[in-house]
Amino acid sequence: MDFYDFEVQQINGGCFPLRSLQGKAVLVVNTASKCGFTPQFEELEALYQQYKDKGFEILAFPCNQFAGQDPEPNDKILAFCRTNYGVTFPVFAKIEVNGEQAHPLYKWLTSQKGFAGFDKAHPITPKLIEILSEQDPAFEKSPAIKWNFTKFLIDRAGQVVRRFEPTAPMQEIRAEIEKLL
Repeated sequence: MDFYDFEVQQINGGCFPLRSLQGKAVLVVNTASKCGFTPQFEELEALYQQYKDKGFEILAFPCNQFAGQDPEPNDKILAFCRTNYGVTFPVFAKIEVNGEQAHPLYKWLTSQKGFAGFDKAHPITPKLIEILSEQDPAFEKSPAIKWNFTKFLIDRAGQVVRRFEPTAPMQEIRAEIEKLL
């Protein structure tokens, strides 16, 4: 099984086969509109604009599993992303990324690349570790998504090459994307 075997629901309800992205490098990210990491939409849009004509795509999947930070319906989420951050990359229907109801794509992604560790220099890292440790002292051992804006980089052959936690510096992500293009 690879990335191209999955289908996802578009924000308008239609079905989107990931097979249509064959040959492209893809960054998959779970998002939220009311999160400390929400401003990453701006940086993600800049990446998209810089590389979309070179065979790069970003797929955003809103998720409300982390502190209820994306409670709105799909249409309001899309309007928020476009109005506040000028997002033009695809935003899909809200999904779950962890647990029994996790979307099959996310079950597969987390089976391919486990938790990559938070950037120790990021100012939010201590708070994330505190929150996650209270929920599960061994959280670092689980491949589950830890928070909003976790990213998976897929190569042109449909394989997961890197996982970036939400604290990963955008320049590090950019450098990895450039290697694939």
